[in-house]
Amino acid sequence: MTTTSHNGRTRAEERRVLAGTLVGTTIEWYDFFIYAQAAAFVLAPLFFEPLAADNAGLAQILSWASIGISFLFRPLGAVVAGHLGDKYGRKLVLVVTLIGMGGATTAIGLLPTYAAIGVGAPILLILMRVLQGFSAGGEWGGAALMAVEHAPTNKRSFFGSYPQIGVPLGMLLATGFMFILTSSMSSEQFMDWGWRIPFISSVVLILVGYLIRRAVSESPVFTEMQERRRDSSAPLGELLRKHKRPVLLAALIFAGNNAAGYLVIAFFASYGANVLDMPRSATLIASLVGGVGWFAFTLFGGWIGDKIGKRKTFIIGYLWIIAWAIPMWFLIDTASLPLFTVAIFVLTIGLGPSYGPQSALYAEMFPASVRYSGVSIGYAFGSIIGGAFAPMISQFILNATGQSWMIGLYIAGISTVSLIGVLLVPKSVEGRDLNDTDTGDITAPDEDPRTIQATV
Repeated sequence: MTTTSHNGRTRAEERRVLAGTLVGTTIEWYDFFIYAQAAAFVLAPLFFEPLAADNAGLAQILSWASIGISFLFRPLGAVVAGHLGDKYGRKLVLVVTLIGMGGATTAIGLLPTYAAIGVGAPILLILMRVLQGFSAGGEWGGAALMAVEHAPTNKRSFFGSYPQIGVPLGMLLATGFMFILTSSMSSEQFMDWGWRIPFISSVVLILVGYLIRRAVSESPVFTEMQERRRDSSAPLGELLRKHKRPVLLAALIFAGNNAAGYLVIAFFASYGANVLDMPRSATLIASLVGGVGWFAFTLFGGWIGDKIGKRKTFIIGYLWIIAWAIPMWFLIDTASLPLFTVAIFVLTIGLGPSYGPQSALYAEMFPASVRYSGVSIGYAFGSIIGGAFAPMISQFILNATGQSWMIGLYIAGISTVSLIGVLLVPKSVEGRDLNDTDTGDITAPDEDPRTIQATV
């Protein structure tokens, strides 16, 4: 017998939606994290070979910069995917972006190195990163809306946390794969061919993700919106005319979490191995523990967001990150694996609450007619401000000052900006009807002064 939830959809359908959004974002972030791990350990000597021989530090900075380049193309991908998603549906765009992202990742694993074709190698690498960034620009927004728009009103934050936990799951998958490879082969074998295996393996994940997503129905909110859509201008034009403020707030809200998250994803492992002379396998173990913490606290953040409110959950998360951003470096610099691991794990306690409720809060910040475009573009610009160049900026800070805790000052500063962005979102946004097609700016300050005071 089929069980039906109170929103009229079957439990089985809800499970398929959650599985589809989780699997897709996990694969997307696996692709990104495999690249980040490779940038930490192998890309500088393989693709920037002459520079790596003359100036290893500068070559590593360029390797980190190659991570950020793809983020610059996320807004373009978000614009295209958001426009198509608002006009033709979330499901179609999700399948296309998944194939684009995975295809580019597989191609990176097949690229010749600088030793084989010279300057053409880094050029091809950057082109594949551009395709990754373009595809990823539309991936998260579609997954987030599929989850939230299928959710009961009182479970939006929890349902929305499923695409969010794809980030730590992708990190665990990528880091675990790297750990197995580096532990089972010599450094020479890993540099020669072993690093290619995780990239080429992405083709299997694409097939799995495609089969799961194909079985998921279109978002009910989009379906209803299509049935009553008026002849009007394109959603993107409407977004740019009437919804600049929520797009800006969405970008600011994500920046701090994304910057701190990219330290967990790649920089800590590289710092431990290259600066503290810790074994590469040890730093990957610490990253794996961090991924487990990030997963658990993100799921908790989604759950608690439905209990105490999404804004309050964000505030708690960012206050934690700000408080821990500097002290954690004094544990990391001991080069003790237990203390190194504790420092990363404690940071994830703040990462979870400032990420778990994001899908639901973003969905409530935009009316249905421009929601895909709004959340995708806001998310894309937030990733540029935050994580795109966070490892590179951290490396610059370390090279310039020689003091690791100064990186913590940078993370605390950008997290403070994100905290202010959260506080500027009116409390009245939470719990709104997602079928609402009102084209007004729903994150404009409330007219009632008492309501303004209550939001802050």
